[in-house]
Amino acid sequence: MEANSGRDPVALKEWAVTVKALQEGHLILVMRKGGIIEETRDFQLVSKGFYLMPAYEHQKEHLLKDAYQGQIQGTMHGWTPDMPSIKLGSYAEAVEDIEITDQETLDRLRDYHIWTDTFAEERLKWKRTKPLHLLLLRVYLLEEPVELPMQPAYNGCKSWVRLNEGMPQPAMTPVLSDKEFERRVSLIKQALIGRDISESS
Repeated sequence: MEANSGRDPVALKEWAVTVKALQEGHLILVMRKGGIIEETRDFQLVSKGFYLMPAYEHQKEHLLKDAYQGQIQGTMHGWTPDMPSIKLGSYAEAVEDIEITDQETLDRLRDYHIWTDTFAEERLKWKRTKPLHLLLLRVYLLEEPVELPMQPAYNGCKSWVRLNEGMPQPAMTPVLSDKEFERRVSLIKQALIGRDISESS
């Protein structure tokens, strides 16, 4: 597949531990309300296809479920605030952008992500008048990671960064098979409408 054909490529910033879970197939969703220094007042899906850029500064161990405790330290290996470059190892396509506005709907997703209820609730309540965006992502691994020179524009609490280095379009392969990805999307959609998962098994 081609990455952002015909456009300046963009990257979505996510906790490094989240990017790791996406790349390993443990996760197919992210929840966004926008960063503190967004260009817009709320989160917007600026591109259906984007690279995943790991963010290291604000990861919090206590906001991860027990099964994912202890993984943040591994993601920090080799990271420093002044590192000269950053590696991108994955690409994603947003197949759904679902807006969530209530706690009950959010609670139905707890089995499908890596974060604690506290983390999810804080995401929903921040900027209370704005919906929480649930992005369902088809994730691809780059056959060769792309290493980019670090730029000031890549720093800060923002969702999107533009990659203006004339990046190549690397070959990539999906993390999950079509069948498995469609199965997981179906389970999440069933959960969102409050359907008992056992009904479909």
